[in-house]
Amino acid sequence: MPAFIGLPGHTEWIIILIIALLIFGKRLPSVMRSMGQSLRQFKKGMEDMDVDDDTGAEGDEPDETPGRDNGNENNDAR
Repeated sequence: MPAFIGLPGHTEWIIILIIALLIFGKRLPSVMRSMGQSLRQFKKGMEDMDVDDDTGAEGDEPDETPGRDNGNENNDAR
């Protein structure tokens, strides 16, 4: 067995498409539509995360964990 197996060629893709048509038949348009909607929702979620990261980083202050030296010299007020 070869160490690296390449991508399918033209005839293999045609065979894969024929098998997909046989398996899904009339449901293929609805399956493709639902896959497109899922991909659209995923991309929108990724964009929302990017926007949240960009807007949240500007106004954040450093994390101040109690009982830990955070670089403040005036934490001897115990």
